[in-house]
Amino acid sequence: MPTPPTPPRSRAQTPRRHQPTSRAPRPPVRRNKPRWAMRVVTTLSVVVLASAGIGHSVITSLDSDIARVDPFKDMKNRPQAGDGMNVLLVGTDSRDKIGEAERRKYRLGGEPCHCTDTIMIVHISEDRERASVVSLPRDSYAETPPHVDQTTGKRHHGHPLKINAAYAEGGPQLTVRTVEHMTHVKIDHYLEVDFTSFMKTVDVVGGVKICLAEPMKDTYTGLDLPAGTHQLRGGEALRFVRSRHVDGASDLGRMKRQQRFMAALIDQATSSGVLLNPIKFRDVTRAVLGSVRADKGFGTDELLDLGRAMRNFSPSSSEFTTVPIGQMGYAVKDVGSTLKWDPVKADRIFRALRQDKPLALQRPKTTAVSVEVAPQQIRVQVENGSPTAGLGTRADKQLAATGFLTTRQPVTAREAVKRTVVTFDPRWDRSAKTLAAALPGSELRAVKGQGPMLKVIVGPDFRDVRKVRAEDPEQTESGVVRGDEVKCG
Repeated sequence: MPTPPTPPRSRAQTPRRHQPTSRAPRPPVRRNKPRWAMRVVTTLSVVVLASAGIGHSVITSLDSDIARVDPFKDMKNRPQAGDGMNVLLVGTDSRDKIGEAERRKYRLGGEPCHCTDTIMIVHISEDRERASVVSLPRDSYAETPPHVDQTTGKRHHGHPLKINAAYAEGGPQLTVRTVEHMTHVKIDHYLEVDFTSFMKTVDVVGGVKICLAEPMKDTYTGLDLPAGTHQLRGGEALRFVRSRHVDGASDLGRMKRQQRFMAALIDQATSSGVLLNPIKFRDVTRAVLGSVRADKGFGTDELLDLGRAMRNFSPSSSEFTTVPIGQMGYAVKDVGSTLKWDPVKADRIFRALRQDKPLALQRPKTTAVSVEVAPQQIRVQVENGSPTAGLGTRADKQLAATGFLTTRQPVTAREAVKRTVVTFDPRWDRSAKTLAAALPGSELRAVKGQGPMLKVIVGPDFRDVRKVRAEDPEQTESGVVRGDEVKCG
């Protein structure tokens, strides 16, 4: 509802906010050196929370909680600015301020490398109706521009490294310069956040709902979740987004889980009433901003402008992807094994950011189940293990119509089965999951040495093949997805 205009207030009147109030003054906050960039999810929530109409004086007081850094000092020859706003979100692996009890509880041991653990570019469109999030794998092969090592003071020419090591050599400034050098995307703002604010924020919003089709267990982080729906609180949420040993996808799999969590957190922040509750608003923003580092230009006005523009922001307004990888295990002398980006597909992603366009073309709505591996990449031999003549032929035709590369020559199984079975070589487990998704109720059975050909033994329970689709056929392992496609429901 529009409010009546108020007369302009002179600077002499501004000190009203220093008059006594019923709220006790807050003690100064000790700022940790941030470790983990997923906390930036909560910073996005602050932007959303600003849309609640909370007064300017409240937002202004939050500005003083943000520690400042100057990542753009003396930078020259930068990429041309485009429409919209690009924020570089990073988190270092520093754990100096973490208590010993929390380290043990959440498995946070080990020596830090003083590098960025996670790097993301968040693009807010010019019309403030879309947020595009691009994850940059920490082991990405990168080349730095010339710079001075902040630890040794030594001047370096441009040289190859893993992208997460740029922070150790030149801090936020070299991190920004390296990202701009690799992507040709101009960074407008820089944010660092830590993991303690993340846990507190998740708790303040009441937890975040995550849906799992399969159990998830990681002995490194202590994550142990059965299949089903879970309302994750702070500590368990931290385990969920840190886990890298859940499947064979390692860091790429972790980034997909982080993206799912971001979508779920945005959904929780925009639908739980947090935006309209001043007390919760205060608690969330204190938890977030108490440990954020940002560039000097990201302040009160930016928070207010974005918040007002994003009143209708929701998971469907967001899209997520990871830079497409062209070569895994790319060996570099004195650097080690790296991930080399696919130059064509990566350029398509970064060009979309520069031109303020969506990362993915609009896809028609479908009832097909989303899977990692496209059925067009999976070879299948069908066997009839039921007493019903012709059931194998029917299953073969339906699988082929869905896109699977069947032999078109179903045979009679050597054994009868009561339930449809998918046998597979463990090396092709991701393909087996796609095939099992197309056959609801089927049993997965690993057979070492079976090879790339998967086998379906059709049981009397077979009815129909369910349609499945890969997240993005162009990008295989790192597709573009909308927030509403990865959140529960």
